[in-house]
Amino acid sequence: MITNRAMRRVSRVVVGAAVGGAAAWALRLLDAAGREYTFTFGGVVVGALLAGAADFYRRTVRLTEIRVSVPQLSELTFVVNDDTRQVSWQLFVESVTRISTQRLNDDDGLIREALTSLYGLFATTRDIRRTARPSAGGNGITVEYLAVNLLNRELRPFLSKWHPRLRQYETAFPNAPEAEWADAAECRRHLALVQAHTREYVMGFARLAGVVDPELMLGGIDVPGHDGGDTRS
Repeated sequence: MITNRAMRRVSRVVVGAAVGGAAAWALRLLDAAGREYTFTFGGVVVGALLAGAADFYRRTVRLTEIRVSVPQLSELTFVVNDDTRQVSWQLFVESVTRISTQRLNDDDGLIREALTSLYGLFATTRDIRRTARPSAGGNGITVEYLAVNLLNRELRPFLSKWHPRLRQYETAFPNAPEAEWADAAECRRHLALVQAHTREYVMGFARLAGVVDPELMLGGIDVPGHDGGDTRS
């Protein structure tokens, strides 16, 4: 199966070959027409190359170091460019409105809804990481690294443990309220811990994306270890 990334690479090769062939053909015609036209065309090409180099510099060379603290990983130093900010913004937006970042009180909401939301966040984070262009990073520390740890250290263990248990209860007692599930209280305690950790990852995405006052977008929820201060070095 050909992936979208592979298709984009093939398209770039085809377009590059077509442009190169057209440029060679144009140069031949211009050379036949006269040297001054050749110099003019050469100046246009050089200008386009310089513009492309400037864009490359803007996206990849202009870097900023940002320090982020998340559960189980202590403080990490990220080298951030525009690509990193874009991916981080996508991850932040996909996370910020989900139940996965909103506390679920003992007498409020449904565990099933929370698990469904976490599954959605897991799938979306995985898809963004898979389709986005790899970002720059020092010592392998990138926003993708942060996203992978959110999936493997927080979401996957919780979902692997509690989804089968809840589904078993729902299958055995299809008309029973969720509150009668014997494991409901324990699941909610574990969920609260995962939500707290997930919020810290979301705050990390916000810092890398350059979001101003991300706590406001999280609904004013206090995030342990974050006082809203600037994390830039």
